[in-house]
Amino acid sequence: METPGLVVQGEAASFSTALRSLLNNPQYSDVCFVVGQERQEVFAHRCLLACRCNFFRGLLGPKLGPGMPSPVVLSTVPAEAFLAVLEFLYTNSVRLHRHSVLEVLTAAVEYGLEELRELCLEFVVKVMDVEMVCEALQVAVTFGLGALQERCVAFIEAHSREALRTRGFLELSAPALLPLLRSDRLCVDEAELVLAARSWARVGATCFLKLSLQIPDTQSKSSCLLIFPNSAPIVFLIHVGAPARNLHLGLALFLCITAASCGFHLLRD
Repeated sequence: METPGLVVQGEAASFSTALRSLLNNPQYSDVCFVVGQERQEVFAHRCLLACRCNFFRGLLGPKLGPGMPSPVVLSTVPAEAFLAVLEFLYTNSVRLHRHSVLEVLTAAVEYGLEELRELCLEFVVKVMDVEMVCEALQVAVTFGLGALQERCVAFIEAHSREALRTRGFLELSAPALLPLLRSDRLCVDEAELVLAARSWARVGATCFLKLSLQIPDTQSKSSCLLIFPNSAPIVFLIHVGAPARNLHLGLALFLCITAASCGFHLLRD
C-alpha cells in the first residue's frame, strides 16, 4: 500500500518577493484599473485577484476575448491605498503607514477583506494620536466598527482638550459626534464643549438637536444640545436632573417642535 505523500514547504520569502515583483507590473498583466482622483493606472492579474477576493471576482467576471479589456475605474479609493490592498492580495503581507492606514482600512472593509481589516485595526490602535483619532472615529462610525469606536471615544476622553481642537473633530459627521456628546468622561468643562460644538457647526454646515431623555434614577442627568444654523451659531446646553423630569420632557417637546418648524435637522440619540 502506497504511503501518503508528504507536503514540504519551500522558502516563503522568495515566493513572496517573486509575487511582489508583479505588483503594478504591465508585463503579463491582463487588467488595468484607473484609481483615485488622480486617475492613476494600476496593472494587475485577474486570476490572482479573483481567487483571493470575492469582490474582484464579481467585479471582473470572466474574461471575454483576447487582449486587454477596458480599464476598470475605481475613483473613490486613493492609489496608495489600492496598491496596499493589491500588495496584501499578492503576498499576504502589507506595509502600512500612519498617513494612509485609514484609507486602506476603508478599502479592506468595502472589499470584504477581513484579514486585512484586522491588520489595519491593530495598526490604527498602535499609532493612534490626537491628530488621527477623530478621523478614525469617523471611519469606525461609518462602517460600524464598534471596537474601534470605543477605542477612539476613550482616547478622546483622555485627551479631550487637544482632540476637540483638531480639524478631524470639525469634520466629524453628526452621528460620529453623538458618542462624544453622550460621554460624561470628557476632560473639558461645559464652556469648552459648547465652543467646540459651535466651531463644529460652522465648519460642518449642519445643525442638529441632541436629546437624551432616559433618566433611570434620581442621580442621572440628561441634556439637550441645540445648534442654530447661522453665521454665529447659538448653543444651548441644558442639564436637567431626574426630579425635574416632567419639566424636561416639556422642554424637549418644545425644542423638537421649534426645530421642526424652523427646518432644523433632528438627530435622534
